[in-house]
This record gives sequence, structure tokens and C-alpha cells, in this order.
Amino acid sequence: MSYKYPIVAVTGASGAGTSVVQKAFSDIFMRESINAVFVEGDSFRRYDREEMQKLLREKAAEGQVLSPYGPDVNLFDKLESLFRDYSEDGRGMMRQYLNGEAAEASGAEPGTFTPWEQTPESGDLLFYEGLHGGVVADHWTRRNMSPSHNPQVIRERRDGERKNGVDAAQHVDLLIGVVPVVNLEWIQKIHRDQKVKGFSCEATTAHILERMQDYIHFIVPQFSVTDINFQRVPVVDTSNPFIASEIPSSSECIVVIRFRDPKRYDFPRLMRLIEGARMSRPNTMFIPGSQMSQAMDVICTPLVRELVERRGH
Repeated sequence: MSYKYPIVAVTGASGAGTSVVQKAFSDIFMRESINAVFVEGDSFRRYDREEMQKLLREKAAEGQVLSPYGPDVNLFDKLESLFRDYSEDGRGMMRQYLNGEAAEASGAEPGTFTPWEQTPESGDLLFYEGLHGGVVADHWTRRNMSPSHNPQVIRERRDGERKNGVDAAQHVDLLIGVVPVVNLEWIQKIHRDQKVKGFSCEATTAHILERMQDYIHFIVPQFSVTDINFQRVPVVDTSNPFIASEIPSSSECIVVIRFRDPKRYDFPRLMRLIEGARMSRPNTMFIPGSQMSQAMDVICTPLVRELVERRGH
């Protein structure tokens, strides 16, 4: 962590809603006149789209699978290097994954990367949004031990001997987790894959199963070390996500918000400012799903402001 060069990271699985959080933070940065360096998790993929499709075909021919969550297809070491270098001197190596409008604007082929280059010198902070903002991967992971979700165990493992290990979380000043309950996440993935990629429900179900091990090892443990978690929970029946006809809307969900250090927050004030907010535990509140953006604004603006003021001092 760094007083002079702060890092804010939003982490969550694909389809979890991290892009909504990015919009909320963009509004905070604009309102507070903060010049943020934006980094997308997709830029730390190991392969571009064409290379990845080729590799998937080769693995499939061998009877193997690849998931988007593990080190086989992600540059965990480069992500940690960016966080470490930025926290030390405000510079680090980054690139962009070009897709959609970004690829069209640059005239590049969709699914490719820009060259690696130094982050701008004028940034007030670095903002990351993607799958692995709090990733900790060491020689225990996926090899000798089951994944731990206990923050103390994760910290102890950080201090142990690691083989090609990474610890991105240790460099982040404000780490936000965004995660729906797993049934809701599956429903979103099934509907997105059917609509966008043309996959059948059966094909998407197979993908979920193939990726589960890496999801458990590299995604879920991050939510034990986040500063704040936003978890969307449907209040309609999602007991069988594989036959759900539609995705629950925000008005059909609540959001459970967990605070790692509740002493930092004025909960009576938060409950006055967030309509419908209620406390369920000393470190946990829940709100109507429609209030998620408002809650992020109210909760995170003072934290971001504190980072920037601390940097100035």
C-alpha cells in the first residue's frame, strides 16, 4: 500500500457487475476532480482472442479444458508488478485489450492488445476493474492444499515460501468485491452466453463445471480480503438457475454489504443517506437492489477522498 500513489481495485467474477461499479467510481472521480489511471483486467490476459481460440481447440483435442480464471491464461505476475511499481513511484507497465468501440477507434483487430507502455505520470491514483484485483496465488494453490477463505490463513500463506507466487492484494489501498450469489451468477452467464455467443444451456453448464476449480481457487478467496463486499441476492426463486426464464432485476434483489473494518464507518449516517438500508450484523448492512449505485457513492466517496488527501499530505 502507498500513501503517495494509492490504488483502488474492484474485483469480481465475469458478469458480477464490476462495470456498474466502474461507472460509479468514474462519477466519483469526475465529481472530486480526481485524475485516475484506469486499468482493465482484460489487458492482463495471456493470449489475444485468436491465440486463445487456437489454444482452446488444441486443448479440446487433447481432452483438456482452460478456464479464464487461473494463471494458465492470466498474467498474474505482470498485474502484481504494475501494482507494486505504481505504489512505489507512481509508474508501471500497462496495456489495453481492444474490443468493440476501442478496436474500431484504433483501427486494430478486435481481441488484440496495444503494446506495453508506462502509465501516465499525472495520475492521482490507479483504478483497476476486473477478475483479479485481490488475487493471491502461491504454490499451495491448485496443487497441495485446498483453497483457504480465512483472511488470517491467506496472510500466513503470503509470508510462506512461494513458487512463482503473486500477491496483488497487498498493494491495494481500497479493495472492493462485487459478487452475486452463485445461482444469480450462473443465471446471468447462461443468459449472456445464449444471447451473445449462441451457446446452448447445456454448453454453458459444461463451461461452468469446467471452470469451477479455478473459480474456487482464484476468484472466491479474494472476497475474504476485500475492504468492502457488495453481494447481490435475489428475492425471487432461483433454486434451479438452469431453467430460469429471465435474470432477476435490481428491484428483485437486495444487496448485502460487508465491511472488513466496521470502526471506520458511521453506520447511522449511511442508513440515513441510503434509502431502505438495514443492519443485519455489526459489520453488515443490506439495501434494496435499486440503491446499489447510491450506496457505492455514499460509502466510497469519503474513502477515495481520504486517499487523495492523504496523498497530498
